[in-house]
Amino acid sequence: MLPFRQRIFVILAALTAVPTALAVVGWALAVRTGTPSAGARVALEETAASARLMVEQMDTTHLSLRERAALRRHLDQLSNSVSLARRAETYLRYYAGGFAAVVIVFGALVMLSSVRLAGHLSRQLSRPIDELVGWTRLIRRRVPLPGDGGGAPPRGAPEFAALRQALRELVTALDAAREKELEAERLRAFREVARRVAHEIKNPLTSMRIAVDQLERTVGASDSRTAMDVLAAETERLSRLAKEFSDFGRLPEGPKSEVDLVDLLTDLGRSAVPPEVQVTVRANGEPSKLLGQYDPLRRAFSNLLRNAAEASAGRGSIDVAVSRDGAGIVVTVADHGPGIPEELRHRVFEPYFTTKRDGTGLGLALVRETIEAHHGTITVSDTPGGGATFAIVLSTA
Repeated sequence: MLPFRQRIFVILAALTAVPTALAVVGWALAVRTGTPSAGARVALEETAASARLMVEQMDTTHLSLRERAALRRHLDQLSNSVSLARRAETYLRYYAGGFAAVVIVFGALVMLSSVRLAGHLSRQLSRPIDELVGWTRLIRRRVPLPGDGGGAPPRGAPEFAALRQALRELVTALDAAREKELEAERLRAFREVARRVAHEIKNPLTSMRIAVDQLERTVGASDSRTAMDVLAAETERLSRLAKEFSDFGRLPEGPKSEVDLVDLLTDLGRSAVPPEVQVTVRANGEPSKLLGQYDPLRRAFSNLLRNAAEASAGRGSIDVAVSRDGAGIVVTVADHGPGIPEELRHRVFEPYFTTKRDGTGLGLALVRETIEAHHGTITVSDTPGGGATFAIVLSTA
């Protein structure tokens, strides 16, 4: 089977060459049928010969002078007609031949031009299509597509440029969807591990806490009391760790209800951070209610405020702003601590990533999971003057 470009070339050449050939043949036939045949000259010569024979066999002595003159004029006219017919036949023969030659040459030029035009059009059509077909192979192999050529003129019609741009956008969307699916798969694996770890910790932890409570009631020596305090503190730390693993291991579930974010954040500003940290909530009187799951949202914003308080070393202030943005609500939580380095911002929401000495790396991962479960987004940036600002956009639709 012929390649695509050659098939286009054959089709275009046939569409132009066949009508041209038929036109040349038709012109040639028209010239041939339109020219007088040699039969007219032969008929005139036979008539002239018959007239001469008649005159030779007639006895012109009995004719008057006027009759003989008329007969002579008739013979001369016949002779002139025969001569004119011969010259006309010769002229028309050369004229027809020349015209046929011109038609053939013109037809050949038209056919040559049509073939060259067909080749040009086939290249114009086939090269961009072959390029786009090659791009589909690159997409299948997950190879990056070529750029725009550094400003080089694109091949083919503007529609092909639109197709190239559409393919580039499709590849970008596919890459984003692939990354999102990989991230979702990692989160599923992390949640499964978290559920199992929480389950394995809770059972012996319950027994340990009961044993520590019994020992605290019976031990009285100061050295033993110190050891018991350490055991109690570490048991409590394991309990918090198990709770974080358990919370991260399950998605937000249950019926949704109307949640007023300003009331929620104001309450958390008093209960989720130390008294030395001042939390300011600004809403400008705008409505800030959405349909969501109260407990997961409370847990997520509590983690954000607690992280901001820890980043501020347990003192200072935290600025919280709530505003409307179209069909959504924007919440920003800004602290005035050391901030987050640029090279670490893309990792702060990853499970088990932490820069704290005793952190689990699940707090911000749980926040992002909860926000995304409510069809929202969360980003982090610098706070003017120092610190980190977390921006959450939640949809109210």
